[in-house]
Amino acid sequence: MEFDTQLLFPIDQILLAVMIFLIMFGMGASLTVNDFKTVARYPRGILIGFLSQFGLMPAFAFFLALYLELPPAYAIALILIGCLPGGTTSNMFAYFARGSVALSIAMTTASTLLALIMMPVLLELYTAGFTEQISSEMRAAGADTDFVIPTGNIVSSLALVLVPVALGMVLRARSREWAKTAEDTAGFMAIIVILYLIATAFIRHTGLFLQTPKEIYIAAICVGLLGFLFGYWMSRLFRLSPLFQRAISLETGIQNGPVAFAIILLSFHEPIQSQMLWLAILYSTFIVMTSSFVTLYYRKIGKFDWEVFKNTTIHNRLFGEKYISRYPKGFLPPRIKNDPSQGSNPHQIREQPDKSEHS
Repeated sequence: MEFDTQLLFPIDQILLAVMIFLIMFGMGASLTVNDFKTVARYPRGILIGFLSQFGLMPAFAFFLALYLELPPAYAIALILIGCLPGGTTSNMFAYFARGSVALSIAMTTASTLLALIMMPVLLELYTAGFTEQISSEMRAAGADTDFVIPTGNIVSSLALVLVPVALGMVLRARSREWAKTAEDTAGFMAIIVILYLIATAFIRHTGLFLQTPKEIYIAAICVGLLGFLFGYWMSRLFRLSPLFQRAISLETGIQNGPVAFAIILLSFHEPIQSQMLWLAILYSTFIVMTSSFVTLYYRKIGKFDWEVFKNTTIHNRLFGEKYISRYPKGFLPPRIKNDPSQGSNPHQIREQPDKSEHS
């Protein structure tokens, strides 16, 4: 698929840069040192999230690219998306899906830092065959160099987008009020910019949407759906609580799209750049839609256990962390009957068979 039009105009690139800064700054403004300590509170959830984020997702992207026989540049873009850390969008969706926001934030924090190490390793592992295909095409065209994944540029790009995160954390440490304002403003402005970019993409590049092969659409849509599905079942296999299952599912499927744009724009050159950028645009467009449907479904099925969670949390706040919330026999459905509480005390007991009263 050849690109005879410019995908991003200068104004788009400026807005994209502003959006990336705002999103990462807003993410930093929502973080405190205690959020990093939260990682230690959920070691099993973080470990399963890590396996889903950096184990399952890159592998899914790789095998999806092979199965769909994607051209090399699109395959590399898909694998790049599969290797990305989670973003602040997943935290928002976890909240609306009645998932564990604390775990979602902890996973986002951990995966963003670990991406500095994991992304170069995973890209080197999964893209070797595709980079060789591009190199062969370049040599056939008369070039005397090989195509290589610009690992150094990718690490630099990741480090660069972490700068506004650090600035946001500094603001949070100095003023919670201004940090909250920055967090809300960043989220709102980012949504506006995303809608603008998607709308202009449809208006300017209607022909590209019509010319794009169905395999590329399938890849852009399915990589997120597979993340949702296997993140959910992986956490369910290890018997994590439903709140954790929903958070891990969304965190696995929703990758940090803005970081993908930053890496592609800063690390790759034409004609590879446009092809990779187009797949990233398609992924970012459809992940908003699929995430919304998944979130609505999770919100519906999670209504009861979310209310139990809130009830236990209120008990903890009123009567202390050692207070045990007791429920009558048969009150809790099987899916959460034997779960530990998701309140502030990890040793809470949700159901006592010999009790019939609520407290």
